[in-house]
Amino acid sequence: MYCRNCGSTVDAGSPVCTNCAVPVGQGTRYCPNCGAETPAGSNACMQCGFILNANAVKPPVSAQGAKSKIAAGLLGIFLGAFGVHNFYLGYNQKAVLQLVATIIGIVLSCIGIGALIVFAIEVWGIVEGIFILTGKINTDANGTPLID
Repeated sequence: MYCRNCGSTVDAGSPVCTNCAVPVGQGTRYCPNCGAETPAGSNACMQCGFILNANAVKPPVSAQGAKSKIAAGLLGIFLGAFGVHNFYLGYNQKAVLQLVATIIGIVLSCIGIGALIVFAIEVWGIVEGIFILTGKINTDANGTPLID
C-alpha cells in the first residue's frame, strides 16, 4: 500500500503515513496500489489500472442535495397551512392535502366553518414545523437526513 499524498510505502493498518503524517487515503497525487504518480482528476492509475475513486472520501451530506432543517421548520411555522414545508421536503401528497384543505377552508369561510378548517390546518403546519426544528422529523421524503 502506498501513500496517496507522497507515494511512500505505508504499513497495512497504519492510520497515517510515516513519511508525511497524512491520514491514509488522503491525497490524490499517487496510486495507493502501485505508488505511481497520477494526473490530477484521474479515475484510474495509468500504470496499473487501479480504480482511484473506489477509496475516495464521500462528499459531505450538504453536497448530496440534503435539505435545510431550519428552512423546512420555518416554512412549516409560517406557511404550514399551504403545505410549503412538505413540498420542500418532498412529501407531495401531504402537501397537496394541506393546500386543498386550506383552499376549501378559505372558500367556506363565508359560512364560518371554513375559518375553523384553515385554523386547524395552520396548527398542523406549525406543529410539523416545530417537530422539524426539534428533530422529531429529521429526514426528507427520500430518507436523506436534514442538515442544520
